[in-house]
Amino acid sequence: MKDKILEVAIEQFSNYGVRIVTMEDIARLAGMSKKTIYQEFKDKKELVKVAFSTVLEQDCQSLQSFMKTGDGVIEHLVYTSKMVRERMSKMNPLVIIEIQRYFPDTWEVFEKYRSEVIETDLVNVLERGKELGYFRPEINSTILAKMRVEQISAGFNMVNFRNNEFNLMELQVSALDHFLYGIFTEKGRQSYLQKQNVS
Repeated sequence: MKDKILEVAIEQFSNYGVRIVTMEDIARLAGMSKKTIYQEFKDKKELVKVAFSTVLEQDCQSLQSFMKTGDGVIEHLVYTSKMVRERMSKMNPLVIIEIQRYFPDTWEVFEKYRSEVIETDLVNVLERGKELGYFRPEINSTILAKMRVEQISAGFNMVNFRNNEFNLMELQVSALDHFLYGIFTEKGRQSYLQKQNVS
């Protein structure tokens, strides 16, 4: 029951934003009463927080699994690029703005995930990539990981792009490509392009 509610909530929040989607909408689409939802979640704020946390946990598990594939590095990068494209193409930009403004507890979850999971994951990937000759050996992995995380956050801040010239996917994919081509060796660049074309 809880999984069904979360499945519908994640889909609706992603498509339409968080504020416009009501508990009644979710109940109707999940084929249950609103009372049933309130038996699982105290209120909408809790549902938003759990839904958002679920998405982050799914992404975390997917990324970790790719570090166990082959040497892990290029596969990780290709999958990250693909995941960003898919996630951003399905996400209404309002979601990020609304969570930042109206659901601070949920945004705190993302901030914690950003510093404790994404940064750590990036440092590990960068260090492994340097060992294997994919990344320039002189780069400071910790600094680069922090810079990349800030780059991701800047892409979500629509104040930086007031004229709506670009959508979220274009911004994040361009930023990722720029970051990667700044740290690749020729071996890393060729391997990345090869595996991108295969995926």
